[in-house]
Amino acid sequence: MMQEMGRDLLASRELAWRLFVRDTSAQYRQSLLGILWAFIPPLVAAFPFVFLDSQGIIAIQGTSIPYPAFAMIGTIIWQAFVDALNCPLSSMAAARSMLTRINFPREAILLSGLMQVVFRLKIRLVLLAGVCVWFQIAPPSTILLFPFGLMALILVGFAIGIVLTPIGLLYSDIQHAIPLGTMFLMYLTPVLYPQPKAGVAGILAHWNPLTPLVTSTRDWLTIGGVNQLGAFAAVTAVAVLLLFGGWAMYRLSMPHIIARIGN
Repeated sequence: MMQEMGRDLLASRELAWRLFVRDTSAQYRQSLLGILWAFIPPLVAAFPFVFLDSQGIIAIQGTSIPYPAFAMIGTIIWQAFVDALNCPLSSMAAARSMLTRINFPREAILLSGLMQVVFRLKIRLVLLAGVCVWFQIAPPSTILLFPFGLMALILVGFAIGIVLTPIGLLYSDIQHAIPLGTMFLMYLTPVLYPQPKAGVAGILAHWNPLTPLVTSTRDWLTIGGVNQLGAFAAVTAVAVLLLFGGWAMYRLSMPHIIARIGN
């Protein structure tokens, strides 16, 4: 089975690229704002908190950089996780007609979705660079670790997304629940505020597996330091195991799911 998985993954690269080009071109060609939609989600997520903080309605303290930059960098990083979490199920749902009519390596659809995640992230890096220039943030030497932080967030999101995909193809509840779940999870993760040290919020942040990924990735870009490197490595290692387990489950379940979809 592992040999078949590896062989199909290699065989699906060209088809995945063609699907990525087709879907990306159609997505931006049929939109008035086009590529600007890549910038909108993190800006919309950060703006309410930036506005409330500027008006003194909420007072978020303890950030080592100006709060608007802190919030926007956090939401850009978080959006990479959200996109990766959504992409397996959304890509498979969009390819339902292909699944029931054409026999091809199913990994091609997953790879195509992953390429779209990376493509949108590259666009947002332009916004990220603009934020650093505007707020005069001089990246430290740990910026070399910043790409690894982004890759870890994508890995975790993609692994969870693959696990949810077989269920989500059968029951639309999963597609409705993911946006609500990621929104709620963002408020439990130090995306828009520094990591609490005490209280219930501190306990939740401490045991939240996404906390070391988000905080470490942002710190590597802005202030340096590798305070949570052990937790970061542990979460990433678990995500790798989850990815392979979810991939195997995906392979085993897809013939049954396709048969049910076809009926």
